[in-house]
Amino acid sequence: YDNAVKLATTNDGTVITGICTATSFSGSGANLTNLPAAGINTSISTAVGIVSTLALADAQDHQVTVSGITTFTCNGGTQGETHTLRLINSGVSTVGFSTYFLFPSGSAPSIPTASGTISLISFTVHRQGSAGIATQLLAGASLNFS
Repeated sequence: YDNAVKLATTNDGTVITGICTATSFSGSGANLTNLPAAGINTSISTAVGIVSTLALADAQDHQVTVSGITTFTCNGGTQGETHTLRLINSGVSTVGFSTYFLFPSGSAPSIPTASGTISLISFTVHRQGSAGIATQLLAGASLNFS
């Protein structure tokens, strides 16, 4: 194309220079490179304060050991992403959520307060925040796995 080689054959196959568009691919894909990383990133932290911020851009799974009184809020994230918040109580703990978290009942669930309690909050970024527009997370809770 325009005096530049875009497609060449070799003993091992074909070399394409530029963009290759296909409607499907077959084969193992074992040697494909520069693809997005697979899997779920986990963020592990401790919350011992009044407000703890989940950095949604850093991980999809957030494991937090909670002590005392803590309210969770968030920043970042992309519309449609799903996340989990795993709470582990260390001592008697009281957990609340910012208005970013929208629960089916219209209010946050009562998270168990006993030490050692494990709870799971799952949520999807419904609307990504921007100037003057709040982030909205559609959330559900599974409580007291201990």
